[in-house]
Amino acid sequence: MANVDGVISRTADAQIPVMDRGFLYGDSIYEVFRTYGGVPLFYDEHWARFENSASLIHMQLGLTKKQMTQEIRQTVLMTNAAERGRDVYVRYIMTRGEGPVDLYPNPELVARYVIIVDELRDWRAEFYSQGVRLAIPEVLRNPSSALDPNIKGGNYLNNILGIIQARALGADDCVMLNDAGLVTESSNSNVFFVIDDKIVTPAETAGNLRGLTKVAVLEACREQGVPTKERDIAVDELVEATECFITSATREVMPVIGLRLLDGKQLDFPEGGGRQTRRVAECYKARLQAYVDDHAALSIF
Repeated sequence: MANVDGVISRTADAQIPVMDRGFLYGDSIYEVFRTYGGVPLFYDEHWARFENSASLIHMQLGLTKKQMTQEIRQTVLMTNAAERGRDVYVRYIMTRGEGPVDLYPNPELVARYVIIVDELRDWRAEFYSQGVRLAIPEVLRNPSSALDPNIKGGNYLNNILGIIQARALGADDCVMLNDAGLVTESSNSNVFFVIDDKIVTPAETAGNLRGLTKVAVLEACREQGVPTKERDIAVDELVEATECFITSATREVMPVIGLRLLDGKQLDFPEGGGRQTRRVAECYKARLQAYVDDHAALSIF
C-alpha cells in the first residue's frame, strides 16, 4: 500500500503530480526501515537521520514525527500485515513539493510526503549460504564536497550507474571508490573487510553514508568484545583482505564470496562467510533481539 499526503491506496494506484520536484529533480529525502514482530527497527535513529537530511538540503518537513508515525500506522493497517503475521518494509519520503520547472525551490512550496509499505525483500538464499559477488566499477562515488553522502536523498543515479557497471561485469553489486582511490560503500549497503585479521570498514571521511545498520554492527561488536575499526581503506589494500561482508537494514550481515578489482583481478573469500564474518553476524542478531525486546511498545501493528 502507499500513502500520498494522506490518500492511501494500492501502490500501483498511487499518484503524484508530474510537476513534483521529487519526480523532476530527485529533490527529496527518504528513510527505510523494516519491522521485526511489528517493531520498527531503529525508528528514532531513522527519524533523526531524516531530520538531518532535511537540514542538509534546507527543506522544511511537512510532518512532525508524531504525525508521520500515525500515517505509517494507518498505511500498515491497510496491508493486513498483522493478520497475516508478516513483517514489512516501510519507506517514507518527503519531496519539496510541486512547483514550476525551475531549479530554485520557491520557499513557499508545500512539502509532500509518500509512504510505501511492502513485503520484505526475499534475498536469494545463496547470498547467505555462499555469498554475494561484488565488483569495483569505473564510475566513482560523488565527492563529499559536491554532495554530502549523509543526505539520504532521492537522486541515486550515481549508485545506479555503479551497479549497472557491476552487473555488466558479472557481479551482483558494486563497491565504489572515491576520487582518491579509497573504498566508500556498496550501491546501498556499507562494506566491511577483514585485513590482517582485523575487521575494518571505511571511515565517513571517504564519502559514505553512515548507515544505521553499520552503526548497530559496530556497537554490537564493541559490546561483545569484538574489535573493529573505521579507517580509510585504499583500493591497493584489498588484495590483503581475507573476508568481506556488507550490511543494511534488509540484508542484515551478508557475506561476500568474491570481489572483482578494477584491473580484473578476482578476490575470493570463504563461502558463507569466514570466522570473523560469522562472528559479526551473531553479534548483530543478538543486538537485534535485544532491541526488539526493549522496544516492543513501538510496535506499529
